Amino acid sequence: MSKQNDLEKCICLFLEYLEVEKGRSARTIRNYDFYLKRFADWAKYPSPAKIDQEMIRRYRLYLNRAVEGRDDVNLKKSTQNYHLIALRSFLKFLAKRDIKTMMADKIELSKTGTRKIEFLEEDELRRIINATKDANGIIAKRDRAILEMLFSTGLRVSELSELKVKDVNLKRVEFTVKGKGSKHRVVFMSDTTITAVKNYLDARSDVSPYLFVSHDRAKHRRDILPLSPRSVQRIVERYATSAGITKRITPHTLRHTFATDLLRNGADIRSVQMMLGHESITTTQIYTHVTNKELKNIHKKFHGKG
Repeated sequence: MSKQNDLEKCICLFLEYLEVEKGRSARTIRNYDFYLKRFADWAKYPSPAKIDQEMIRRYRLYLNRAVEGRDDVNLKKSTQNYHLIALRSFLKFLAKRDIKTMMADKIELSKTGTRKIEFLEEDELRRIINATKDANGIIAKRDRAILEMLFSTGLRVSELSELKVKDVNLKRVEFTVKGKGSKHRVVFMSDTTITAVKNYLDARSDVSPYLFVSHDRAKHRRDILPLSPRSVQRIVERYATSAGITKRITPHTLRHTFATDLLRNGADIRSVQMMLGHESITTTQIYTHVTNKELKNIHKKFHGKG
C-alpha cells in the first residue's frame, strides 16, 4: 500500500469514527474531511509516522500566509485554528489505535482576539417582535412565534428548523431538543412564546409534522414544506429592517440575546452553558465581558469621586 493510500485510509477511518462512534453531524464530518485533505495535499500525503513538529510548523506558515489560488487567500486566525483542531483530533485518533505519529498535544492553537458579541437591547427586541403586526394572517402568527421561540429558548436556527409539532408540548414550559453532536438538552419557553406558538398552530390547517413551515407558495396542503435555516434567517433580517435596526441581525443574534439576558439578570454561567448546549464552558465565557455587573458597580462606586 502506498503512503498516500495509507494516509487516505487513516483519514477515512477517522471520518467513519466521527460518524459512528462520536455521532458527529454530516456537516462536521464534511468540515473535518476538508481540513484534513488540505493538510494531506499540502504535505504530499506523508505516512503518519513522518508527521512531526517541523512539518506542522511549515504547515502553519502556509495557513497563515496569502496563497494564490486558495479560496480564502488570507485565512482568519479562527479558521486556521479549525484546521489545527481537526489535525489534533486526527492525531489523537491515530494514537488510540497505536498508529505511530506525532503527539496531538504538541500542536498549540493560535491566539485570537476577543470575539465581539452582537445582541439586542430590550427595546430593540420588542421592536422586532412587534414588527410582525405589519404582516398578514398566518404568516404574521408564524413569524412572531419564530422570534419568540428563538429568544425564549436560545435555539440554534438549525435546531428550530428541525422542530416538529410533536416535539413541543404547549402544556409544559419545556421540551427536549437534539443539538450538535446529537446531544440532547432541555430548553424552556416563556408564557408569551407558548401563546404565540398556540396562536400559530390554531391558524394552521395543513398536516405537516413540522412546527414552522412555508405558507408563501403552497397551493395544496401537500405542498407545505418546513422552513429552511436560510428562510428563517431572511425572516429575522426582514423584521429587523422593518424595526429600523441598522446593525446586522441574524437568528444567532437572538441566541446571543438569550444568553446575555440570562447573565445580566444573575444566572450562573454553568446553567447558561447547559441551556445553550455548549460542550465547553470556554465557549459560553464569550458572553461574560458584556454582562459583568460587578465591574459596572465598581466603576459607578469609585470612578470620578475625587
